[in-house]
Amino acid sequence: MVNRELTVCNRAGIHARPAANIVKLANKFKSELFLEKETMKINGKSIMGIITLGATYQSKINMICEGPDEQEMADAIQNLFKNRFEE
Repeated sequence: MVNRELTVCNRAGIHARPAANIVKLANKFKSELFLEKETMKINGKSIMGIITLGATYQSKINMICEGPDEQEMADAIQNLFKNRFEE
């Protein structure tokens, strides 16, 4: 299991397009992805789940990756956050 804290760096937060980018990237891996914000824990391969987190600029999100390619998935998702979801 890989556990990392991520920060939302884009001013608009996580809306539909960043959520879709996360899901598209996550589905390239076999591992499971979970995102936690405060008391909510959602499936990171669900667009609606990600949007319901209500993550805004500078929100802290805990990322949990579990599975055979968890390290690669964690690195890829972390880079997506660092690159502001390529927006």
